[in-house]
Amino acid sequence: MQFVYHPKAGEKQLSVDVRAYEHLFKVRRVAKDALVYWRNLEDSLLYAYTIRDIGKKEAWLELVSFSELPCVALKNIHIGWCVVDPKIVEKTLPMLNELGVHKMNFVYGEFSQKNHTLDFERMKRILINSSQQCGRSHLMEIELFSSLQSYLIQYPHSYVLDFSQNVLEKTEAISSMIVGPEGGFSEKERALLKNQPIVGLTCKTILRSETAVVAVASKILA
Repeated sequence: MQFVYHPKAGEKQLSVDVRAYEHLFKVRRVAKDALVYWRNLEDSLLYAYTIRDIGKKEAWLELVSFSELPCVALKNIHIGWCVVDPKIVEKTLPMLNELGVHKMNFVYGEFSQKNHTLDFERMKRILINSSQQCGRSHLMEIELFSSLQSYLIQYPHSYVLDFSQNVLEKTEAISSMIVGPEGGFSEKERALLKNQPIVGLTCKTILRSETAVVAVASKILA
């Protein structure tokens, strides 16, 4: 764990729920007067707190110092991912977070099952835990679109990942990429995408949606 998350990190004093940080107080057995690093995942600062007292349910911390220490990707990219099974999304999010994807835009495509409902609070917890492990300083942004058309209105210059002779190059300046769901895009959606730049990957196999998303992020950011 690179740091501990707290939404109020930066205040002179913090009170934290010991149960909420079981790993810190029960697994690592951090003791009184120990120095622990915290982030709020909103600014680029890393805050050092000393633990002044530990009770049964609550611990009290005091700010000692802070430093500007951003940990972000060199490229800023957001990915539009047509909604798939939430369990698959939740398993894939930590990988995308570690790679440095700035924002995930989830889009209900024609082939997305409409009964798939994303739990945004759960995804936020997953991203917080991932950030604590990998050291990322800012929380990934998440946005939801009801259709591909509404996504394109917001991001009209988005690239499209599909089968194409135009292979995605690592050096391409791409800030937005849309990836289809299982089954790809419908004919109606392909008509909407006809004027968008389309790129493919070097592999000729048919990728699962989550594999394609990670492959694109890796190609652009890693």
